[in-house]
Amino acid sequence: MQNYSPQSQAGPSSQPEPIPDLSDLEISPNAHKTLWLAAIVAAICGGLYGYDTGIVSGALLLITRDFHLSSFYQEMVASAILAGAVMGSFITGWMSERFGRRNSVMIVTAVFVLGAMACAWAPDVYALIAARVFLGLAVGGSTQVVPMYISELAPAKKRGHMVTMFNIAIGIGIFAANVIGFVARDAWGWRPMVAIAAIPAAVVFISMFFLPKSPRWAAENESLDSAIEQLRRIRTSRREIRKELKRIQVTANDEADPRDIGWRGLMQPWVRPALVAALGVAFFTQAGGLEMMIYYAPTFLSDAGFGSSAALMASIGISIVYLVMTVLGSNIVDRIGRRRLVLVMGPGSVLSLVGLGIMFLIHPDKGSIGSWMIIVFMLLFMVFNAGGIQVVGWLLGAEMFPLSMRGNATSLHSAMLWGSDLLVTSTALTLVSTITLGGTMWFYAGVNLASVLFIYFFVPETRGASLEDIEDALREGRFRPTRESSAIVAEED
Repeated sequence: MQNYSPQSQAGPSSQPEPIPDLSDLEISPNAHKTLWLAAIVAAICGGLYGYDTGIVSGALLLITRDFHLSSFYQEMVASAILAGAVMGSFITGWMSERFGRRNSVMIVTAVFVLGAMACAWAPDVYALIAARVFLGLAVGGSTQVVPMYISELAPAKKRGHMVTMFNIAIGIGIFAANVIGFVARDAWGWRPMVAIAAIPAAVVFISMFFLPKSPRWAAENESLDSAIEQLRRIRTSRREIRKELKRIQVTANDEADPRDIGWRGLMQPWVRPALVAALGVAFFTQAGGLEMMIYYAPTFLSDAGFGSSAALMASIGISIVYLVMTVLGSNIVDRIGRRRLVLVMGPGSVLSLVGLGIMFLIHPDKGSIGSWMIIVFMLLFMVFNAGGIQVVGWLLGAEMFPLSMRGNATSLHSAMLWGSDLLVTSTALTLVSTITLGGTMWFYAGVNLASVLFIYFFVPETRGASLEDIEDALREGRFRPTRESSAIVAEED
């Protein structure tokens, strides 16, 4: 790379640096591959999250037998990781601003390794709960920093597909957890089932040393030269780099006001529409019942008269549907759009849960058509929920917020996701005992209906808009739902 003259240290209060002549800039011949490699490696953290949260479904029966757990302690073991995830979201939000997105991913993967081993070696239920809280720090941290890291690497036209690779990895992790829970639970026991997650975490940790930093973080916290160095590794033309640098520079100039930085910036009235939209979607992503279905499907099916093997096989089917629909959603979200995808798929989630509630209410005989309809409605719910709001839940939080407050905002977004998940997971069995299993399904049908209405009234379409376009729309009061599929970029002067 050309050795440009030293620039002043970038920061929110610094003057914009002049964009240097890029005519001699050497573009990496592997830029396209590096971009995708960075996205794939970082997204593996989603697989770790999916595995570490999903493995409890198959391991909980074994843990209950070894530690003689009551239903209360079963809920504690399942939900402990979520309590840690809420804390991890906030801690990693600070780290991602202070040390950068790439370094934060490395720290998160180190915690994944240590947390998985601590869970595997836990001598009693109290140590296991503490270890799962610690592991949750990595789970929450990954959901805060990884989508943001990928979104700041990706070009606008590929951002939806690349960020939702994190969702695909979650699906792969959940599927792997269910397969191992079914196949290896007797041969391995629950401790090796938990410990094996340390291996891919260590691979990600080592790989991140060789991958680029976020160019937007580099421009804000290091220098324009540093941002150029990162961009030349992941962009295929000087024109593309120059255009992106100009957008980053204009945005940095707009963010010179100290009131627009960090937590204080999130309180600004012009940011409020993004805050409402992103946090609302985060809440409904987890509160709609999908995590409840992943964690407790074997328990629900056992209560409905299915044997333990059939219940665990159904869990594998659920995880396969989740993975397939996430892959499909990831491939079409940049074409169909975030908002439209949820509005199309959301009503299907509602109807599936209504049908599931009816089946649980009538208690069909084992082996009857009604009993198999329980499986059908469960799978249909996964089709519509995993292919809709689950695809956009992590994506919108990574792309809606201005750079000067993005680390804080994404930590709040991630904490909302995990706080909602914790609420659902820690109360699911209690809710079932209070209003019956059928009533619980109807309750979550109402939550899914509320999510569709929320998306319709509060969430605009961000498809095709750069991160800087979205910030401009916020500042100019154009960040609002319309019937236009590209409303964020349609009203530029």
